[in-house]
Amino acid sequence: MRTVLNPLVRKGAFLPGILLVPFLLLGVPGLPDGVDEADPPVAAADLPAPAVSPPPLPEEPVRAGSNGVETFEPRPAPFPLRVDGREIRFEVQAVSILAGETLVVEGPVEAVLLEPTGAVPAESGGRWRWTAPGSAGVVPLRIHTPQGEVDLNVLVMRPMDDVRNGVLNGYPIGRYVGDPGDPNPLHRPPVGFVEVTPADEDILISPHFTLGQFLCKEPGDPRYIVLTDPLLVKLEAILAAVNESGITAPTLHIMSGYRTPAYNRAIGNTTDRSRHLWGDAADIFIDTTGDGMMDDLNGDGRVDDADARILMEIIEKVDRSGAPGVNPGGLSLYRTRPGRGPFIHVDARGTPTRW
Repeated sequence: MRTVLNPLVRKGAFLPGILLVPFLLLGVPGLPDGVDEADPPVAAADLPAPAVSPPPLPEEPVRAGSNGVETFEPRPAPFPLRVDGREIRFEVQAVSILAGETLVVEGPVEAVLLEPTGAVPAESGGRWRWTAPGSAGVVPLRIHTPQGEVDLNVLVMRPMDDVRNGVLNGYPIGRYVGDPGDPNPLHRPPVGFVEVTPADEDILISPHFTLGQFLCKEPGDPRYIVLTDPLLVKLEAILAAVNESGITAPTLHIMSGYRTPAYNRAIGNTTDRSRHLWGDAADIFIDTTGDGMMDDLNGDGRVDDADARILMEIIEKVDRSGAPGVNPGGLSLYRTRPGRGPFIHVDARGTPTRW
């Protein structure tokens, strides 16, 4: 302190003694109490490490909520991720597995795989093996990284072998006409069925679609369905294209998703090869008003086939886009009939088909 003031005094600067008192008593402003200017700084290694909160465990499957999906927002996966060799494309996505079987998860080396009970030990950097429980249900998994998270709603299926005389746990399935050894995988019977109770219907299977949207209209509790990844990826691509076109829609109305062979026969369909039976097709339209009909997309004051053609043209572009993960497939416009509006059939069979 004196070394700072003495030159001022020698030069005749006037500083009343009373003004020195606060400095003498309190010290130099800006230094902590008890720390001298000459004291060395505290080394960073001596400071306590900041507390790091562990990533939250996925206690419940990710759900849309009681009002369903209410807004559209692109939600791509924030990092590359594969499950059993299949690319996971969204922040939330369903994967199916038979009870007791194992999923191979591959992601960033810095990621951790979380299940409801804690972290899953890594087999190696960025690779895990996770075994499903022995009974059907939905198990949430989460892949956590500093860049973001991906939630997997794992649909643990009951095997096809549990179907007895066309019935699974009291629910009519019917008979699949297909050879397990058929060289065309599109014609092989599904390996299992996802069990869906009423409490499961709002579980997200992709960012903008829920399990309940794809249920067969055959009543039951529980019900059983089949779903394919290519259909979900394609529907998300269609929805994104709809919003990019200027039509604001949080989801697509699924008029008909999965159908059991028994239900398909009951409504008069004679084909045994409908992609609906494999969970690979959906009859869709845009319904933002909730009236169960196609919206008036062209703004002419009525709902008719012209509105369906607008949606059809959007889907045609998606189908032919060659976008990653988007399989070409069946596409057809079903015209307005008494008691219902028009709709579009779309599937992801892998080859363009029109009728």
